[in-house]
Amino acid sequence: MNTPSPQPLFDTFARVKLRFERGEGAWLITDTGERYLDFTSGIAVNALGHAHPHLVAALKEQADKLWHISNLYENPQQIRLAGRLCAASFADKVFFANSGAEALECAIKTARRYHYVNGQPERFRMITFEGAFHGRTLAAIAAGGQEKYLEGFGPRVAGFDQVPFGDENALRAAITPETAAVLIEPVQGEGGVRVVPPETMRLLRRLCDENGLLLIFDEVQTGIGRTGKFLACEWSGAAPDIMAVAKGIGGGFPLGACLATFEAAKGMTAGAHGTTFGGNPLAMAAGNAVLDVVLAPGFLEHVNKTANIMKQALGALVDRYPHIVRAIRGLGLLAGLECAVPNTDVITALRQEKMLAVAAGANVMRLLPPLTVTEDEMREGLHRLEQAITRLDRQQAERTL
Repeated sequence: MNTPSPQPLFDTFARVKLRFERGEGAWLITDTGERYLDFTSGIAVNALGHAHPHLVAALKEQADKLWHISNLYENPQQIRLAGRLCAASFADKVFFANSGAEALECAIKTARRYHYVNGQPERFRMITFEGAFHGRTLAAIAAGGQEKYLEGFGPRVAGFDQVPFGDENALRAAITPETAAVLIEPVQGEGGVRVVPPETMRLLRRLCDENGLLLIFDEVQTGIGRTGKFLACEWSGAAPDIMAVAKGIGGGFPLGACLATFEAAKGMTAGAHGTTFGGNPLAMAAGNAVLDVVLAPGFLEHVNKTANIMKQALGALVDRYPHIVRAIRGLGLLAGLECAVPNTDVITALRQEKMLAVAAGANVMRLLPPLTVTEDEMREGLHRLEQAITRLDRQQAERTL
């Protein structure tokens, strides 16, 4: 057993020895004044970059008025944000939470409750997919099914049936009279930036309709413009019954939301679910400010333009250095580089170039710049990435001499 470190925090994170003091758009500045180009965005959270003026102003204005009132009373900003989310999506109803895991828990409960009020309480099981990541709560790690997250946390929460990614026969075989829903990420982020093909998304919709199942999309990482559409599922044309979003929706303020159709949400009546902090005035101010920017005309076109610059440059790097990076994956500004060397080596080399990226499964390095990244900043980031890869290439050549 590992010996706990003397520092007062839980030892649950292997933190890099960098201390950031402030941020400016796509940049983070350390306490010693070093500037890092941030292509992690707090793992897809800082959708508008750091200290975006509109977001800062909205939070300051709200902080001077009201922070918290609980959900015992009406909150007009909740109504406004929920209405905007519904207008921009498939949804009719919204429940606000504090995180992606909480939003996902609400999605699971909503699906089970739907079948309960329909007189089929035996339908509680959900089909999920290998490589998925749905958060860190007990139900979320059971839904994800990855042993590295389940180890040591007691009996697995029942009701989740995992099938291989992309195996249609296994998916069909997993549907039983107890199945309530299918839960999937349109792009597996943590699982290695694996994009679910559009035809598979549409197949899932058909299978759910044919079997009376609810379709749940986990867009915690991919939603709110990250892939170049407001929601990633728009690329396929397949709409879910329930969806969890978080990360980018608060622009850095803790905020998650469960979206659902009228029909799917019909079991979530007064007292069926709740939250203390979810949807408080500060969170709603942040969420509305983020939507002001993301839903503005031309914003998603900007995301797609910078994403195309990135995709073309990453493709060129794969062509030139296949012994360092062998493939690119992803959608929009959620890009993955499948590495031929340990992904941690590439991330470390990149950090030496004063640029930040984050690991994913399957030896992939994720690049998640803020959606507001400029074309010049994108080119600067790609230049730094090439410098890092060139150095790894040189080191590899020296070892073989």
